[in-house]
Amino acid sequence: MGRVTARRRVIRIRDGAVSSRPDTLVAEEPLEIRLGGKPLAITMRTPGDDFALAAGFLVSEGVLASAGELANIVYCAGATEDGENSYNVVDVRLADGVAVPDISLERNVYTTSSCGLCGKASLDAVRTSARWSLDTSPDTPVRIAPAVLSALPDRLRAAQRVFERTGGLHAAALFTTDGELLDIREDVGRHNAVDKIVGRALQQGQLPLSSCVLMVSGRASFELAQKAVMAGIPVLAAVSAPSSLAVDLAVETGLTLVGFLRGSSMNVYAGEHRIALDAAAATG
Repeated sequence: MGRVTARRRVIRIRDGAVSSRPDTLVAEEPLEIRLGGKPLAITMRTPGDDFALAAGFLVSEGVLASAGELANIVYCAGATEDGENSYNVVDVRLADGVAVPDISLERNVYTTSSCGLCGKASLDAVRTSARWSLDTSPDTPVRIAPAVLSALPDRLRAAQRVFERTGGLHAAALFTTDGELLDIREDVGRHNAVDKIVGRALQQGQLPLSSCVLMVSGRASFELAQKAVMAGIPVLAAVSAPSSLAVDLAVETGLTLVGFLRGSSMNVYAGEHRIALDAAAATG
């Protein structure tokens, strides 16, 4: 729809010289997600991949786990006072037989940092809702070399097309354990970018993503760790720090969590059995 970016006038000051010019900004608009016609959630997002975003959000909520559980997603018509479609409201219809969760004003949505749940309650919510268990065996087939991890931030950055024009977008990318880029999505919110990744995978019948690495720009919050676990992703890597609750969730579920991934340096906070470390280096 051509709404990923917007142009706004800016006063530019450089070394005392003042000029006026248009600037390209990342677009930010609300998206209301409805489930069976009933309002479920509102998120601020960059327009684009809205159906995937909604599907990925419902994977995180434990509502969807396969393409067969999804009937369809449509934009709601007449979303403005003049009856025109704003393309800011989507309605998700579940397939026959798929349970619709209770939706009320008191509903606890644990996918946001401000949901009011914390600590053990949040960890329990993810553990009891996850459809797949992550393989925590020391002999797990999913192994990734530190050198491969080190290359992911640059590959993520090189694939960010809209960031080049705006400088204002986060990104999430899905890689193989060999470092091959499978998919990348950009959004004003990291959580939305991950939802778009997961939603596209659900639509293509690829869940669980049990052989993939999720790379995110910025920090690794509890919310992003939760989305990785709910999609069956065994490895989450971030260029910045994780939160304490994200580490707790990773330890609880067996998720491999890597933070401060910059150049050849990184911190492994949990799930080190998936990192192909040299034995001597690991104990040194």
